[in-house]
Amino acid sequence: MRAVSYTGDRNLEIVSVEPVEPGPGEVRLSVEYVGICGTDLHIYHGDMDQRVRPPAIVGHEMSGRIVAVGTAVAGWQVGQSVTVMPLRWDGDCPACVAGNQHLCHHLIFIGIDAPGALQQSWTVPAEVLVALPAEMPLEHAALVEPTAVAVHDVRRAALQSGERAVVVGGGPVGLLIALVARREGGDVMIVEIDEYRRNVASKLGFQVLDPSVSDVTSAVDEWTGGAGADIAFEVSGAAGGVTTAVDVLAVRGRLVLVAIHSQPREVNLFRFFWRELSLVAARLYRRPDFERAVELVADGTIPADVLISRIEPLDRAADAFAALGGGGVMKVLVACQDLGAAG
Repeated sequence: MRAVSYTGDRNLEIVSVEPVEPGPGEVRLSVEYVGICGTDLHIYHGDMDQRVRPPAIVGHEMSGRIVAVGTAVAGWQVGQSVTVMPLRWDGDCPACVAGNQHLCHHLIFIGIDAPGALQQSWTVPAEVLVALPAEMPLEHAALVEPTAVAVHDVRRAALQSGERAVVVGGGPVGLLIALVARREGGDVMIVEIDEYRRNVASKLGFQVLDPSVSDVTSAVDEWTGGAGADIAFEVSGAAGGVTTAVDVLAVRGRLVLVAIHSQPREVNLFRFFWRELSLVAARLYRRPDFERAVELVADGTIPADVLISRIEPLDRAADAFAALGGGGVMKVLVACQDLGAAG
């Protein structure tokens, strides 16, 4: 079978590997689609070589079908459509004991710390499987994992119906957050500098601001009658995004930190004091977030056909990475089986 191997120095190779038969407690999957995300790009650029040791098979946003079941596996059938929640924890550390397994001190993120989904056949522990409706198109199902991120972010925000939320950064995750927040009854505005992303968000019915030409704080004040937003999601990963997210918040507003900031940022702590703001971080997801994400993709809350900009075959996986890095796209998928035969 074929797989995509990251060999370092911005290089991907198509390699031939032997399928791994499932052992006790494991299943083997036919991987149909894999989404490429910002983390995958960081790996490709060499920014995570301290964790991802080349050669490595990466990828964690996936959909597929079960093709073989090992012993001691109950509740799963050959032919069943599934995705993977790519987390494994030890169960013994203080975070796990406290019920926060997704924040395990020794967390293994499959696709980063362990071999991932960019291969035609993938053997994984049955405990990481998440069931999909049989009728869900598998290219749509590749959006479940990033949608689970958005579900967790909105839940961490404790958003209530009728609250106003500003999403700073309208890329794939930011737009998914906006969609989930709107489904939960929020009134959502998006701040995004990229014209393509603004156009996608506008077509989905969101009010969108370009921070390069608009005074975002004034616009939010006008939108909220001078009160400010109840919630701001910082998804841009930029210093300016942090400033904007803080500046638009109402008294006792909540700043939800979604983006990964690789260096310290200046934060207006006086405004935090003056308005009694709260900072909430959101990282990864729990199984209920995944299950809710499946529902949202299945019922059309997540408009997968709008969000999937491009699908490349496995042999052209490098083109998928280049497309995402070059802009002008939202979600880019790799079809791991022959495109004509993929679900």
